[in-house]
Amino acid sequence: MTGLYRFAVARGYAFSSPLPELLPKLPPSLTPYVYSREELQRLFSATAILDSPWSRLQADTYRTLLLLLYGAGLRVSEAIGLKLRDVDLSGHVLTVRNSKFYKSRLVPVGPQLVTALNDYLDRRSNLPFPEGPDSSFLCSRSGCRLYYQRVVTLFQRVRAAANIPIPAGERRPPRLHDLRHTAAVHRVLHWYRTGKNVQALLPHLATYLGHVDIRATQRYLQMTPELLQEASYRFAIYARQTSVSEADDA
Repeated sequence: MTGLYRFAVARGYAFSSPLPELLPKLPPSLTPYVYSREELQRLFSATAILDSPWSRLQADTYRTLLLLLYGAGLRVSEAIGLKLRDVDLSGHVLTVRNSKFYKSRLVPVGPQLVTALNDYLDRRSNLPFPEGPDSSFLCSRSGCRLYYQRVVTLFQRVRAAANIPIPAGERRPPRLHDLRHTAAVHRVLHWYRTGKNVQALLPHLATYLGHVDIRATQRYLQMTPELLQEASYRFAIYARQTSVSEADDA
């Protein structure tokens, strides 16, 4: 819109622009937090504080939610939106329907997560199925879908119980959504450490996470000390090989 009025003033179609000259400053973007593996274990264990006599499956449901966010790299809305028919445990695959940008995708899951999901499904079978196979996989005591804001709020209780503080210099504590960031970073770290071609595999990670293009995935990969160390190690190997090759050609 600013460009349109600049054009109009330059051509004499308008005397001035009605738009304010000083645009409001947007708040700085939040820095994604990457949980350590030890912090992840503390988070999973801390879901026990949500145990309630009025909702006996609440703690198990929340722990399964955290496992889905980390183990399958799902968005929070994708995890709580899963229906029973979307969870194919025999085929080790989840169907995420009409997610961000109205895209659907298949998400393969590993054997450990499948075992955890099977265990949860056994307990979930004691709760109502108000919509049959279209009932929510993760659900409240009435068998209904979880509320997004409720699960986000509960996370801060779990995080505090897990003794994960606000990082120095940050305005806000680590978030529930940061489990998805952590999943991406840990996957890339694993690729580095097992000698995989990370650049060639990044498009596959983008598809797995449901990103439109690889740039969105690259923003997830904050330069943690572990990633920096692995990248430096790879560069050192490359530099050494290049020096040897140049010496051979001399």
